[in-house]
Amino acid sequence: MQTAVENMEPQVRPARCRVRRAAAFCLLPLVRRASRAYIAGDTLDDALRVADQLASTGTASTLGFWNADEDPTRHVTDVYLAAIRSLAARPGAYLSIKAPAIGFSPELTDEIAQQAKHQDVRLHFDAMAPDTVDSTRVLIERFLAAGVKVGTTLPGRWRRSPDDALWVAERGIPVRVVKGQWIDPSAPTLDLRTGFLEVINRLAGRASRVSVATHDVVLAEKAIHRLRIAGTACDLELLHGLPMKESLRLAARLSVDVRVYVPYGKAYLPYALSRMSTNPRLLWWLIRDALAWKSPVAAIAK
Repeated sequence: MQTAVENMEPQVRPARCRVRRAAAFCLLPLVRRASRAYIAGDTLDDALRVADQLASTGTASTLGFWNADEDPTRHVTDVYLAAIRSLAARPGAYLSIKAPAIGFSPELTDEIAQQAKHQDVRLHFDAMAPDTVDSTRVLIERFLAAGVKVGTTLPGRWRRSPDDALWVAERGIPVRVVKGQWIDPSAPTLDLRTGFLEVINRLAGRASRVSVATHDVVLAEKAIHRLRIAGTACDLELLHGLPMKESLRLAARLSVDVRVYVPYGKAYLPYALSRMSTNPRLLWWLIRDALAWKSPVAAIAK
């Protein structure tokens, strides 16, 4: 059966695209202003400033460069190398990286690995699309063979993640569990919370350390409880810019450590604009955030 879009007259589709591009252009200043709530800034210095503010409150962080699709792999590698050098002077912080951003290159991987090992900085692979997992595993094995501290991320919405959890546990590397942004084509209707807890169940009693990465306080409490019952070390990881008050209350009540993921870069601009076509509520969120922005570090400092 054809969808409504597939049935659309050919001349209608280009017209709709032009309207969306025009709307995106008009919204760009709003996106730039609102994005301050979610991104530390364009540069590494911006991210380090936030990380240092968090550290002053006793909160650990991980930095993540959000590259644009057109960024050369050499440029992304240089950004990662600069971040590794900076994080060497900040014990407890680590760098989150994206394997597709360096083209899964063994040569670039070795360069990053050597720098990370020399500076004793942990590297953590963010979850991208499901079809990138196996290639990312190859890089993880390469990092481990080089003696680099490394971690990875498992999304609850992917059918393969419970089995991947066993792979992670066998290697004794820290893991971050998220609901997941990218849909698994093989399981498009998989419930995010159910999948999240299934991954937690596989890791409980097996993994070396688990970061429960969600602002869903009910889900976070269930996950932390299951991990603690099994004697598995864990912490709560939050995204810079999202509401933290209830999550911080939960962390205080459960006496669990908190870490904040601090993104920086410019790729959020086209990403935010593209998401508006599928989620109109984003427009309201952007307006709200543009008018009422304040640093999330202030919430932790209270």
